[in-house]
Amino acid sequence: MSASVSVPLWLFVILALLAAWAAGVLLLAPGMRWFFRRRINTVIDELNTRLRIELPSFKLTRREVLIDRLFHDPRIQAAAEAHARETGEPLVDVRRRIDRYAREIVPSFNAYLYFRIGYWLAKSVARLLYRVRLGYADEAGLAQVDPKSTVVFVMNHRSNMDYVLVAFLAAEQTALSYAVGEWARVWPLQALVRSMGAFFVRRNSGDPLYRTVLARYVAMATEAGVPQALFPEGGLTVDGALRKPRFGLLDYMVKSFRADAERDLVFIPVGLNYDRVLEDRSQLLKLEEHRRRRGTLSAVSVTLTFGARNLWQMLTGSWYRFGYACVNFGSPVSMRQYVAAHAVDFPALDEDSRHREVEELGRHLMQAIGAVIPVVPVALVAQVFRADPDKARTELEIKSAALILLRDWERRGAHIYIPRQDQDYAIGVGLRMLTLRHVVEESEGLFQAVPENLPVLAYYANSIAHFAGGVAHAVPVAEVVAAPAVT
Repeated sequence: MSASVSVPLWLFVILALLAAWAAGVLLLAPGMRWFFRRRINTVIDELNTRLRIELPSFKLTRREVLIDRLFHDPRIQAAAEAHARETGEPLVDVRRRIDRYAREIVPSFNAYLYFRIGYWLAKSVARLLYRVRLGYADEAGLAQVDPKSTVVFVMNHRSNMDYVLVAFLAAEQTALSYAVGEWARVWPLQALVRSMGAFFVRRNSGDPLYRTVLARYVAMATEAGVPQALFPEGGLTVDGALRKPRFGLLDYMVKSFRADAERDLVFIPVGLNYDRVLEDRSQLLKLEEHRRRRGTLSAVSVTLTFGARNLWQMLTGSWYRFGYACVNFGSPVSMRQYVAAHAVDFPALDEDSRHREVEELGRHLMQAIGAVIPVVPVALVAQVFRADPDKARTELEIKSAALILLRDWERRGAHIYIPRQDQDYAIGVGLRMLTLRHVVEESEGLFQAVPENLPVLAYYANSIAHFAGGVAHAVPVAEVVAAPAVT
């Protein structure tokens, strides 16, 4: 029993690794899981006493359970059997695809990561880059929303910073679930996005089976009361103006809604605007018909160069934040009130009729979004130059023209963010930002738009074009969803 046993070094290393793995799995892992589960439960209990909209049990359910529930949904199984009959594809292969789609879509929400790490990171990044401001909120309307309702924030999409900004500002109310495009399905971003409660969407998938799985997940989450954020435009604005909306996800949310349901479905319009959008020039490139698409290496190179330049400016003390980022929260739209006012019963409609009603609802929401998009300093000054880009103006003339616009838009109900409650300062900030970026140049006390940067000028003017009477670049006015003129 006390005899020595000699083994080759390579075998000893393998045995040692196996022993360490077994000790970790059998001894350490259960204890670590218990420790982290206890921390997460503590966070959840704390949040449910602090948040106005509680975290629904669906959002806290383990991912594997949700995948299993989605996979065995009767409508999905019926769609799988119908697909197998119509195409001749073996049912086992169809179900394997469904399982793959379900695993691709269903998120894995981590409350500790979202509210402890994610909130701190979002707040830090947003405040590092911008002067973040909450411009306007319909406090009375928001206070009347039943905490048990399913709340969906519907907003315009100007930048990928929108995710960060709204999650940060809404974190005191609830945890949001986003639909994220395939661009984020890369390691390690994919795991991080899932843990924050977002789900992935193939934007232009023509696979009816995939659309069925996605529709059922969105419907299940909506019926369970999961707070969500929705960009009706379906992508970033290319020319700065509001895009024509896409109604797929909206249709999935409302197609089964009944006025007598346990939960109301409430849409909250959100308007976002920035003095500087990080992706402005890259988005404008998409307007060029014969542009050469950048490869991955080129995109990475541009991003690294941009980051390095800003880091150097920070180190040398010549860096300015990217101006103001402002968010407005409009009046909630209750689906119970909406269907009663419009005499609509979505579950009873055939597909064509339902699509028409969803489009009508979508237009109503887009108008509500447009009405609360904030007028920020850069957009205001850009509108002044947009009127006559070739004209050289003194600073006094610019401020005079901007004040005329402000008074006109205020009469029409626009929400204008005036930093420090000082109109003169606000106009000066907008002019300085455009001058620093060489969109406007100064010569002998006269300011004039730089010809080669007119598309950039138009991009920022277009963010509030629905208040000013038309889009300045690239998209015909008829194709733009205009906000209502409030009188």
